[in-house]
Amino acid sequence: MSIAFYDSEQVERLLDYPGCIAAMREAMRGLAEANKAQPLRQIVPISENATLGLMPGDLPAIDRFGAKLLSIAKDPNRPGRSRHLGVVVSFSATTGELESICDAHAVTAIRTACATAAATDALARPDARVLAIFGTGLQAETHVRALSHVRNFDRILLWGRSFDTAGALARKLSAELGVAVEPVSEGQRAAEQADIICTVSASAEPILLREWVRDGTHVNLVGSSHLGPAEVDAALVVASRYIADYRPGVLAQSAELAIAREAGLVTDGHVVGEIGEVHAGTLVGRESVEQITIYKSLGHVVQDLAAAAYIHARATGRDLVA
Repeated sequence: MSIAFYDSEQVERLLDYPGCIAAMREAMRGLAEANKAQPLRQIVPISENATLGLMPGDLPAIDRFGAKLLSIAKDPNRPGRSRHLGVVVSFSATTGELESICDAHAVTAIRTACATAAATDALARPDARVLAIFGTGLQAETHVRALSHVRNFDRILLWGRSFDTAGALARKLSAELGVAVEPVSEGQRAAEQADIICTVSASAEPILLREWVRDGTHVNLVGSSHLGPAEVDAALVVASRYIADYRPGVLAQSAELAIAREAGLVTDGHVVGEIGEVHAGTLVGRESVEQITIYKSLGHVVQDLAAAAYIHARATGRDLVA
């Protein structure tokens, strides 16, 4: 048995943004249409500095099952930040053979942004022209790249706790994309001008408030992936049409939803459905131009499995389901 291994450089070369966006759209559609319970992610504390993350599951639509294994450790070079290191392991559901192992850091960086882009394409107004990114890390960078494939932005606003860091990233992305990427010193000013907002921070407390968000805005909540840290206030959750990547996971592990629910402001029914249902055409995404929509991204292993299958297919020249 030959097992393919794809390191970070190979992942970044093979997992192109347009192809990954299409793969994420089909993966989330496949997850919804399978109507099959998937295990929730497991977070296992190891020490004061390290945590083990385990995300198992399967995606019948492409005949794959597997898991993502992650070490989540404090980054000694960036106080307050963490490193996500690990692998995505993909098996053939038909033969049970181990097909590939991919660098999880690189896969996660790209597939998360591409899943957001697919969701944004389905939920944001067609005429959206101003994007605001809250955060200045790797996900901010990949989200700007990915979302530029689904909307033609006139302006991209970038806010972070460090204006200097935001400025450096804005200059890099402006040169790369040929679009005006502007650092903004105040989150409120960025939000008030935006048609689409992505929160991709490591913040433990809300950095985006309802009073800043215009009617008709689409918001992607990406940075918080477990109970505890919340990037937006409860009022924004209440005011939105709230769509999950995977409903059981969001009900159990979305901090923003949990806070609003515990305050008695919403019930589980506030989660109207999954983005895969929107992609499949069985659930209406945006109902009006004035509506605020939220896509809550916790991340799901089917995204990793779809990305791994796409990488392997490109590397070997085989059909995706071969």
